[in-house]
Amino acid sequence: MLDVPTLTGRQLVPAAPWAVRRAEPRHVAAYRALRREVFVAEQGLFSGHDLDRTDEDERTQVLVAVDAEDRVLGGVRIAPDPDALDAAGRDIGWWAGSRLVVAREARGAAGIGAALVRSACARVAELGVLRFEATVQVRNRPLFERLGWQVWGTRDVQGRPHDLMRWPLTRVADLVGSTKAALAGLIGPLREHTGPATLGGAGFVGDDGAPVPGSDVVAACDAILPAMLERDPEWAGWCAVLVNVNDLTAMGADPTGLMDALGAPTASFARRVLGGLHSASQAWGVPVLGGHTQLGVPASLAVTALGRTEHPVPGGGGRPGHALSLTADLSGRWRRGFEGRQWDSTSSRSAAELRHLAGTVGAARPHAAKDVSMAGVLGTTAMLAEASGTGATIDVGAVPMPDGAAPGDWLTCFPGFAILTADPPGAGRMSSPLASTAECGELTSEPGVRLRWPDGETTVAVPGAATGLGRA
Repeated sequence: MLDVPTLTGRQLVPAAPWAVRRAEPRHVAAYRALRREVFVAEQGLFSGHDLDRTDEDERTQVLVAVDAEDRVLGGVRIAPDPDALDAAGRDIGWWAGSRLVVAREARGAAGIGAALVRSACARVAELGVLRFEATVQVRNRPLFERLGWQVWGTRDVQGRPHDLMRWPLTRVADLVGSTKAALAGLIGPLREHTGPATLGGAGFVGDDGAPVPGSDVVAACDAILPAMLERDPEWAGWCAVLVNVNDLTAMGADPTGLMDALGAPTASFARRVLGGLHSASQAWGVPVLGGHTQLGVPASLAVTALGRTEHPVPGGGGRPGHALSLTADLSGRWRRGFEGRQWDSTSSRSAAELRHLAGTVGAARPHAAKDVSMAGVLGTTAMLAEASGTGATIDVGAVPMPDGAAPGDWLTCFPGFAILTADPPGAGRMSSPLASTAECGELTSEPGVRLRWPDGETTVAVPGAATGLGRA
């Protein structure tokens, strides 16, 4: 039962100041006693007690409003939605807020109920939740609407009418907007040039690499964020090779060489970066052919990779009705210092394993492929769909996810190895004993990316085009 009770009653504002905080065990006991007082004794919604399975879930978190004497004036709990757990068998990022309660003497102008709701919304965003809802008594709907919640359905609870309300989480759209939305405007002048050699050539606009006209060569280039470079120079050097090899992998190309451009404040810093670069080039078996190094300057690193294939796989080769699949190496863990943003599955793999994974797209030859980049699984889906002239729907419960990663983090992070592919349903050939592959959605005629949940509801992750570059 996911019920938000009425917050009306005697409007007596607490004389002492109060604050919202995460509940400790003593607060949880007082919060449950307050629920019993309001739900059982005052409202008669339950008989005896209002405890349920959500109270037993170790993932459930309780937020409470306490006064200066640490007395609980109100509280709310947030947890994975029980219906989602039943349907998917795991946490898939669909959570619910419930049992919002305020003590009778603390209701009214103090704003405790609203503060608890706002704190719950902030907390689920921190936890990587992608869908957050509550079942709200009709009389409390105006409060939630003032806070930005949206009604999406109705339900009777214990014979009383309730509204199903949803908090609009924008994590994915914000990520895509901050990393990809400006691309079309920035490279506008380059698009004024015409001919087969412009922006990758016909059919390859927005791809991870660019086929070199008149040859079987594919070129790719990636830069490392300065903040990452300064925090972990060796890891930055490793990742500079990783991201470029992944770009070539997505196009089905065999990597043949690398060129690096390094800026470093000191020689010792440069050695650390180049040490990581060397280790990665050895692991993937791709030689560093040359490059440029500048000392006494702010940290910067960019690497260009060259590969070869006679049949490059386009990122925009999908069509409406094609099935979307994700092939991901779920081994590893969050990279220390980059938790929730970078999943490290590569540093523990052998050279043979890394080279095997790098050949998966070339062996499978899908209709479309893109490696999952800074925009995460969902942002990369938006880019593949845009280049294909389509939209996409993702079945959240079908996406391969590693244990220990919140769904919202996994779907928006940079993974060590993850490739999105599009093929006619049932025709995908991506396969590896080192990675999990699953059909987890389809390309649609409606732009943007939507998430489909086990109850059949859909929510918008990316409302429109990711880059503005349009169809390849």
